[in-house]
Amino acid sequence: MASAPQSPDAHRVPGRMVLAYGAPAIGAGYMYLLLGLYVMKFSTDVLLIAPAVMGLIFSASRIWDAVSDPLVGYLSDRTRSRWGRRRTWLVASIVPIAGAFIMVFAPPDALEGGALIAWMAVAIIGFYSAMTVFFVPHLSLGAELSTNYHERSRLFGMRHAFYTFGAILSLVSFYFLIQAEQQGPEQARGLALQLAVGTSLVMSALIVFAGIQLREPAEYQGRIDANPFKAFKDVWHNPHARLLIVVTFIEHIGSAAIGVLTLYVAQYVVGAPGLAPLFILCYMVPSTISVPLWIPLSRRFGKVRLWMFSMLLTGVSFGAMFALPFIDSLLAKSIYISVAAVFAGLAAGAGGTISPSVQGDVIDYDEYVTGERKEGSYFAAWNFVHKGGMGVMLLLTGFVLQFVGFVPNVPQTMTVQIAMVTLYGLFPLVCYLIGAALFSRFSLDEQAHGEIRRELDRRNAASRAAGDAAPGAA
Repeated sequence: MASAPQSPDAHRVPGRMVLAYGAPAIGAGYMYLLLGLYVMKFSTDVLLIAPAVMGLIFSASRIWDAVSDPLVGYLSDRTRSRWGRRRTWLVASIVPIAGAFIMVFAPPDALEGGALIAWMAVAIIGFYSAMTVFFVPHLSLGAELSTNYHERSRLFGMRHAFYTFGAILSLVSFYFLIQAEQQGPEQARGLALQLAVGTSLVMSALIVFAGIQLREPAEYQGRIDANPFKAFKDVWHNPHARLLIVVTFIEHIGSAAIGVLTLYVAQYVVGAPGLAPLFILCYMVPSTISVPLWIPLSRRFGKVRLWMFSMLLTGVSFGAMFALPFIDSLLAKSIYISVAAVFAGLAAGAGGTISPSVQGDVIDYDEYVTGERKEGSYFAAWNFVHKGGMGVMLLLTGFVLQFVGFVPNVPQTMTVQIAMVTLYGLFPLVCYLIGAALFSRFSLDEQAHGEIRRELDRRNAASRAAGDAAPGAA
């Protein structure tokens, strides 16, 4: 095979560095799940803010992402520091992440109406902005720690497993938050604040640990054009990146519906809000424990084929959720959604492991064409469309729920239930089918990447032989 020289041990990253790279994802997974799955419900059912208003807030945060994501990506690429381009930004994200996350769950009791809405808008937009400062450099660093086609899957597989493990830990918090809601809004507010403070402290410690343990390739610094518009023009003109941008946007419109509506479906369709953590657990556990399975399978069948398979399996698994309102028994509904969640979780394990690894390969193609290393600009683009898809879905969900007559904390009509499972099941199915069809055109497989990698290695060897000529050429 053309890429045979890239053996599994080539450019292998030490285990301690793989663990250090993945560690902050535990806190990130916890925070994102708590915000993505609970804040909409917390805002509508505890703070009594209209769903459409919350949809507008989340959409506004995505509009701001159109500025913040590319800015952080480009500035991260341009950073020069003895700490490296990425670790500097990781450490800088600690205080804003902690402050904004606590703010989301700590609106003063005296606030109401427009003042409360303004508080939540600042908190939510601030949190996602702070997470951009962390996520874009962190993803970029993963692509830089190894140039090996399959070793990147190991790095990003560990990151995905840790991220999902953090999400699993948050299920305990979900259980207690749901119980607190039954006791009243004051209890829910108090518990949410305690959890936010504790999580922020842990996340800060994990980022510091990663910053101390990880080492960046110094030769990547200074290898990007001074013109930011050229950097993002290169991203769009990269045919492989352009296809991934479109596929990622479509895919994450569908996955966002899953995140936003799980608690609503558990309470208002299944009729068992207390089982929501169990349903999520049925999704998260297979997603985490299947990572060691997907890495060797990607070697056998190829990363591109495996990612396409994960899209199809995810779409079918969630498409099956449309049947939930038509099942009479609570037990039957619970078993049905749990089984579907297991299959969706298995698919998510493949997607979470393979997709950023493929994105790293696309960045190598950019270096092959331009001679630059701009992981930050690329992952900023993908991070933006990821969040953009979620923003579109949050806006759509808020307006659909309000349009069909959703009323919080009461039994819902069949019309509302069907609207929920349409967004939760059929819509993701359509999105993933379209995404898989488009991704079938992706051509940067292992053989093509191996040829690119060998040419880049040849260039780098020539630059090292030339000594000080390399920085001038960059």
